[in-house]
Amino acid sequence: MKSLNKKLAESIRAYMIAQSETIAVAESVTSGLLQWYMSSIPDASKFFQGGITAYNVGQKYKHLQVEPLYAISVNCISARVAAEMARHCCCLFASKWSIAVTGYASAVPDSGGERFAFYAIAQEDEIVAEGKIIPPDEHPEQVQLFYAREIFKILGEVLNKKSGI
Repeated sequence: MKSLNKKLAESIRAYMIAQSETIAVAESVTSGLLQWYMSSIPDASKFFQGGITAYNVGQKYKHLQVEPLYAISVNCISARVAAEMARHCCCLFASKWSIAVTGYASAVPDSGGERFAFYAIAQEDEIVAEGKIIPPDEHPEQVQLFYAREIFKILGEVLNKKSGI
């Protein structure tokens, strides 16, 4: 497994420690990769609160307060679901920041034969970044890694803007 870009990891660590802020992760399609990447950053224990991999609607509802009827109607995969996951992850882990992602790593009938993921980054109750990622690779494990790397790049950009760099 390829490690996180060291410069990016350093910028995330530097921001979180300098601002005395914390971050947590709520993920589905990446199956713990975001948590693995975050915990791999030096001094992660100073800012990483933890994470949850909630893979189905029951767990997304129970732990992340995702509205279940809507989530069922979209197979738990939409921008709204990612945003709900991110907002409630901050509360669940008592963190200032959170990252959430949900999507498809494989082309399946429910996805219309496509692969994509929705992500959201929250600062407290505000979504500060969100979007849809479409991967270039067709192997599910490579797609998961691609999603995790892309989301970390986006987090780095968000934090750089917040710090005025």
